[in-house]
This record gives sequence, structure tokens and C-alpha cells, in this order.
Amino acid sequence: MKPAALYARVSSDRQKENHTIASQVAALTQYAEMNGYVVPPEWQFQDDGYSGATLVRPGLEALRDLAAGGQIETVLIYSPDRLSRKYAYQVLLVEELARCGVELIFLRAPSGATAEDQLLVQFQGMIAEYERAQIAERSRRGKRHRAQQGSINVLSGAPYGYRYVKKTDTSAAYYEVVESEAEVVRFIFDAYTRQGLSLGAIAGVLNQREVPTRTRQSRWERPTLWRMLHNPAYAGRAFYGKTELRPRRRITRRLRQRGLCSRDSSFRERPRQEWIEIPVPALVSEAIFALAQEQFEKNKRFSPRRTLEPSLLQGLLVCQRCGYGLYRASTRTSQRTIHYYRCLGRDGYRHLKGAVCDNKPIRQEQLDAVVWQEIVRLLEDPSLLQAELDRRLQAAQITDPLKRREDALRRDQARLTKSMERLLTGYQENLITLEELRCRMPELRKQQRAIEAELQSLEMTAVDQTRNLRLVETLAQFRTRLCARGNVLEVTERQRVVRLLVQEILVGGDNITIRHSIPMPASSPDSNDGVRSSHQPPEPNTGPSYLLRSHGQHARDNVSRFGPASIRFPRSRLLASIVESRSLDATSGGPVM
Repeated sequence: MKPAALYARVSSDRQKENHTIASQVAALTQYAEMNGYVVPPEWQFQDDGYSGATLVRPGLEALRDLAAGGQIETVLIYSPDRLSRKYAYQVLLVEELARCGVELIFLRAPSGATAEDQLLVQFQGMIAEYERAQIAERSRRGKRHRAQQGSINVLSGAPYGYRYVKKTDTSAAYYEVVESEAEVVRFIFDAYTRQGLSLGAIAGVLNQREVPTRTRQSRWERPTLWRMLHNPAYAGRAFYGKTELRPRRRITRRLRQRGLCSRDSSFRERPRQEWIEIPVPALVSEAIFALAQEQFEKNKRFSPRRTLEPSLLQGLLVCQRCGYGLYRASTRTSQRTIHYYRCLGRDGYRHLKGAVCDNKPIRQEQLDAVVWQEIVRLLEDPSLLQAELDRRLQAAQITDPLKRREDALRRDQARLTKSMERLLTGYQENLITLEELRCRMPELRKQQRAIEAELQSLEMTAVDQTRNLRLVETLAQFRTRLCARGNVLEVTERQRVVRLLVQEILVGGDNITIRHSIPMPASSPDSNDGVRSSHQPPEPNTGPSYLLRSHGQHARDNVSRFGPASIRFPRSRLLASIVESRSLDATSGGPVM
């Protein structure tokens, strides 16, 4: 036999059949016997003469306390309205009992088939979201108040070097210094400020000495040391409210290229004046901590890895094998410095299990030269730019009709919203039946979704028109300067045009694909330079297949009407192109080193 509790309620003005306490208890007891449940007398909770519009009921309170203690697994109730007459209260109670692992069984709604239960399900998400927002706000205000009082328990956890000691009846929570870890913290600050070691060198020393981390499973990494050296808690000043959760502004490159979803929110740093300082035991002096921050600023200004001289393709290169970006690295010979683009996936120290990609590095001067040649070839075709400019000017001329359509849709949207509000009000005031509500509401929601989809399409069209018009006008101005000044252009000027025309550059093991922001002229299949249009079948790729970018229907339509949107060529072409380009770059200030 399975233990269960039962709950019965009746208000003072409802004593009809099937609503008296006795009839409800009898029906619930009979159901329990037929289905193998045993209900102890002390688990029969009754509220006789209590309104379902309130949650303050003795029997209900006792039932909730029993559920919170984990003593029951099943509760039998005659119908959902016996639990509460308010749908919001029903939702709260159902979710509360579910979190306690309690199953609710309604005799008059055993499978959620009644209209009331179906409506409850529809409202459940809305009410739960509202409740979460209320709880989050109350929690935030409570934590902020405790932080202003200097309470340590509002912090997320004790950093390395400390141990969090919980509060007791006689003392508040506090950070206790772990001396063995504190010595490591002092060594890290000393090595960085006085000895002048880099983060990588400090990590190497700690790993070589086998100094355990907080988790005792992973090794010391540069990001960990960076966070420690930036943590003011080690100087005796912890802060509450440094970050907040905000909607994500962009999807990271790696997630986008692999077709993966990411969280739609991320943590952002709050303004400094909103931080709340909480004193903690200091492991290093204020002077040492300030010296570390000063050293970070010096490294930022004078680091040889800093892009003081911009590269032409900076931020555009993507590895086709692993989806990571490519960065500019360099190596020195006795005569000069050679720059090349290297995949982030090849760096073993960046990944816990070592390198994840074997794509070979590529010489910067070679790739820059070939990409620039493709850009110049595009710009030297005035008919293509003029046709694109005419098309976008024509599209821009229809902005006024689009604006009028948007205004009309906004009015329709407001009208539908008011109609749905009136329907809900009418149902709440018993002016219409539930069947009428269920019959009329789906059609209104369908119209609302159609309007929202069309509004989103109009907004995207307007943004595309503005962006595209400015893009082509900028390229036309650049072409004029190119004709007037020849090929004498600074790297920054070239970089600006490349970023306008090129969406991304995919570097594969055998091929390199340039994906453009505007349509490109199709190349002949038998072209002697190895360039292939994106309409031709791609060469087989032995690496893993990733969704590198989702263009959407609008982009696909452009490709079909105005030519291919990308150009592919073999990596072997780079070596041949560098000889041709050096004569041009020698006088242009280009990226060839």
C-alpha cells in the first residue's frame, strides 16, 4: 500500500452535493482504497468554511508543512477548485508541491482533461515567471542590504587563499585565511610585480612545483592567474554587485560557426560607483596590488603582441576545420620578422586536452596579397558597383510605403492586444463562457503572430537598406580615390574596405574561401588562377563539418539573382601570388613585411 494524504475544503456558502466536507472525504477515501493508497487519519486535512480565495487556511498550511518536510509523496484532492478558487494560487501551490516531490491527484481532473485544468496550464508559465521575478527582486534587495551591513555571506564564494566559515548563533560568517594557499597568492603577486615574470611563466612554475589548485584536478592556467591578480579581495576589499546579468549582445564566433546555441544572457560589469565594498582579511598590501594593476597597464601598452600595426584581415579569418579564429603570430630570422596567421585550435596550452586542430599556419603577406587582389578586381569593375548601387537606391525609394505599412501594422497590433484584454476581462467577470474564450482567443493570437512576423521582416528590410546604401556609397568613394592615387594606400584604408566587402574568410587545409558582403562576379570554371565560384561543387573535406554561417533566405536570394557570394581558391595559389603582389605592396604601404 502506498501512503497518501487527502485534502478537502468547502466554503461557508457552498454546501451543495459533492462539495460538502463529508462527501469529498468519502469520495477520496474510496478512490484511495481502489487504487492501493492508504490514508492515515492524521493525514486527512480539512478546511471547513474557508474561502478558496485565500491561502491562509489551517488544513492547507499543515499539508504544505508536511510536504516541505518530505514526509508525503501523494496528495488526493477532489477537484482543482478545492485547492484554490484563484488560478494564480493554484499554480503556486502546484509548483510548490511539485518541488517537494509531491504528486497531486484530482478526482475530477485525473488527466488534465477539464477546461479549468487546460486554462490553468496556459496561465501556469505566466504566473511562474511573475513569481520568479518577484523572488529575484526580493532576494536582490535583501542581499544588497546585507552587503551594506558588511555581511560576507552575500558573496558567491571564498576565493583561493580563503575558506568560507558559516555563521553561527554567536558569530557572523567570515573569510578565514588558508595559510598554505595564501603563500601561493603572495608568490604570484611577487613574481608578477617584483620578478617580472609573465602569467605563462608563473603558471609554468606552479605546475612544475605541482602546487595544487583549488579543485586539485586541473593545472594552473593564465586566465586563473589573471583573475587572481585583478581580484581586490586579496588587498582586503571584496565587492558585492560588480556584475549583473544582461541580454547577450552577440553570439560568439565559435558558437555561431558551429551552429550551436548559446545562452541568451551574459554577465556584464556594473558601474564602479554601484559596487558595495566588504572588508576581508588582506593577503597582500594595497601597494603591491596597485603595482600589479600598473604592470597590466604597461603590458597593454608595450606588449609586442599588441596590434600597433594592424593586419589587413584582422578579425575576419576562421578555421574551416575547427571553427576557431586565426590570430597573427610571428617568428624571427637573422634578417627579418615573418608574420603568419595561426589557428587558435593549434595552441595546446589553450585547451585542457591539448591542441584540437592541425590546420597549418599561413603566411600573412601571401594571404593578404591574394585577398587584396580579389578586392581590387571587384572594385575595378564599375558596372558591378553601379548596378548594385542602382538596385539599392531603388530599394531605398520604397521606404515610405514600408513606413506606412509598419504604422498600419502597429495599429492592428494595438487593436488585437486590446481585444484579447477585453476577452479575458469578460471571462473574469462571467460575461462570456470558457468555450467562447477558447473559441475566439486562438484566432486573435494567430493574427498577432502574423503581424509580429511581418513587423520583424519590415524592420530587417529597413536596416538592410540603410546599411547596404551606405556600404555601396563608401565603396564608390573609395574606388574614386583608388583611381586618383593609384595603389598607394595605407593598411588602415585597405582594412576598412576589406571589412566592408568581406564577411569572413574560411581557411581550410587545401582551400581558402572568401565570403563577401555583396555579390561578386562569377569566375570562369576554367580560370587559370584557381579561383572557383561558390556555385561549383566544393572539394571534399576530410575534417568535421560545421555550419559556418547561416545567411537566411534574403542572402540566398541575393546570391541567385546577382551572382555568387563567395570565392574559393587553393592555398597553392598563395605562393605564386606573392611574387606578383610584392611589386605593388612595396610602394603602397601594404601588409607585406
